[in-house]
Amino acid sequence: MSKRVMTVDDSATVRQVLHMTLEGAGYEVLQAVDGVDALRKLTTETVDMLVTDLNMPNMDGITLIKEVRQNPGNRFMPIIMLTTESQPEKKQEGKSAGASGWIVKPFKPEQLLAVVRMVCPI
Repeated sequence: MSKRVMTVDDSATVRQVLHMTLEGAGYEVLQAVDGVDALRKLTTETVDMLVTDLNMPNMDGITLIKEVRQNPGNRFMPIIMLTTESQPEKKQEGKSAGASGWIVKPFKPEQLLAVVRMVCPI
């Protein structure tokens, strides 16, 4: 059974690239358009990993991570921030919220897969 990864990004293009990259590597992909959409889907769906953007409308990635981490069942789930932000203070804010890793956009699909396979092997 393949692992399920939820991708959360307000950009349809980024969601499409993530979907093609992850599905091509054997992961099952569930998509959300922002943090609110992701939380709604997580009430009925189980995922093994979360890849989220930082800057999104309705609910940003930091708030999403904090909300996801409140569920004891998600305490150890890998969560990767995928964002254009690269400032050390933003990375620290993500880490403090519970992010497992940080990838700066634009990214290479191989780079993403290396991180995903490391924290969520199939």
